[in-house]
Amino acid sequence: MDVINSFMTRLFKNRIGQIEKFQQNPIEVQQEILSNLVRTSRDTDFGRKYGFADIVSYRDFANRVPVHDYEQMKPYIEETMKGRQNVIWPTPIHWFSKSSGTTDHRSKFIPVSREALEGCHFKGGKDLLSIYVNNYPDTRLFTGKSLSIGGSHQINPLDFNKTSQYGDISAVIIQNLPVWAQVGRTPSLKVALMSEWEDKIEKMARETIKENVTSIAGVPTWTIVLLQRILDITGTKTILEVWPNLEVFVHGAVAFGPYKKLFHDLIPSSGMHYLETYNASEGFFGMQDQKNSDELLLMLDYGVFYEFIPMEEWSKENPKVIPLEETELNRNYAMVISTNSGLWRYKIGDTVKFTSLRPYRIRISGRTKHFINAFGEEVIVENAERAIAAACEATQASIKNFTAAPVYIGEGNKGAHEWVIEFKSNPTDKELFINKLDDCLREINSDYDAKRYKDLALERPKVHFAPEGLFEKWMKSKGKLGGQNKVPRLSNNREYMDEILKWI
Repeated sequence: MDVINSFMTRLFKNRIGQIEKFQQNPIEVQQEILSNLVRTSRDTDFGRKYGFADIVSYRDFANRVPVHDYEQMKPYIEETMKGRQNVIWPTPIHWFSKSSGTTDHRSKFIPVSREALEGCHFKGGKDLLSIYVNNYPDTRLFTGKSLSIGGSHQINPLDFNKTSQYGDISAVIIQNLPVWAQVGRTPSLKVALMSEWEDKIEKMARETIKENVTSIAGVPTWTIVLLQRILDITGTKTILEVWPNLEVFVHGAVAFGPYKKLFHDLIPSSGMHYLETYNASEGFFGMQDQKNSDELLLMLDYGVFYEFIPMEEWSKENPKVIPLEETELNRNYAMVISTNSGLWRYKIGDTVKFTSLRPYRIRISGRTKHFINAFGEEVIVENAERAIAAACEATQASIKNFTAAPVYIGEGNKGAHEWVIEFKSNPTDKELFINKLDDCLREINSDYDAKRYKDLALERPKVHFAPEGLFEKWMKSKGKLGGQNKVPRLSNNREYMDEILKWI
């Protein structure tokens, strides 16, 4: 295993040159990506409709092709799901990533071409390994296996010929991994792709405790559930007693800050590393590339062309859309992407802020639809997660999940924000927790602070300390347990809040 580890480490170290290339020439690389996407797709239905053959510049592209949300892309995607090809992308598309993102009853089906699998998702995995072994040259990562917590997939019922499938992006990736990557992962495909999550966690725990796991990749919430079940089965106090060689957790989908303390308790090792990725159904967009920073390097040569809408333009009928080179530091942008799976000027629904322009690094700031702005306070997910983390730190608490929504101003009451928070470790002082949550929000969001001044428009947050298992029961009741489904962090209405309160 030492020989294999040395060989694999050298192999992935050498990939760093490709990453450095797009860091040094970001705009040129993005222009080349756009040119290739347009040229490749000019004879598709979509390409002919918008005259791709005559597009020679970004301005041509921006003027000809409208910005699309999912509902506007949906007719093209459904045609492809029914088995028609060459609609939005010239090569056959047989996989679709099912993405709900929240507990919304409607699912999105995102096309995943072979080019996207190999040139975006798989390339992202390889580049992550390259960055990791260059940052930690003494790694023994390849002496053991990677534990991957994936979703499930099924035959696409819209396809009469039954040649295509859909599922969580993690399941699509795991099912299509090359042989060398399959050999290096655990659990077995049969277990990894199970759809019933309670039984799946049990089988994953019992199968993986026998392995030498050196890395874990997954969503923090479900990883915690798995690790805690492993401790129950083995009777151990920490995961290092089960996997002494564990050295890195690769995570994404939800912010890691609120879960950091719990992971440190489960894996009490100064040598444990945590790496964040931005890997969505639509593509692999970014990864943590520096040792001591949680900024994400925007990956510019993955067959994805990026545009951005300043959030102050978002609600306008014709919002301003800018290319990468016009972005500025510390402004909130909604991402717009065109991809090698046939998404064209597609509003992904995520918001980001640039922390660096040389090279381009970002932080995910939230979702375009996940915010609270009932009183002009404009609280976004990034604000909420920072405040939760600060309150946890002040009260030695760790959380499992949370959601928040407005309490509207009514007869006899002022406005407020109502929170439901489920803890793994309860706060030492609940009143202090609420105060710290409120104080941090006031500190980092001037609009919220203005509304809170002397309780003028907003009163102190109303916090429900939820019983253990609340969110899991609620998600299960909606048929949204596991996979890519996530509890909505913030909502600008009370639909979810009123449902959840019935479970308390």
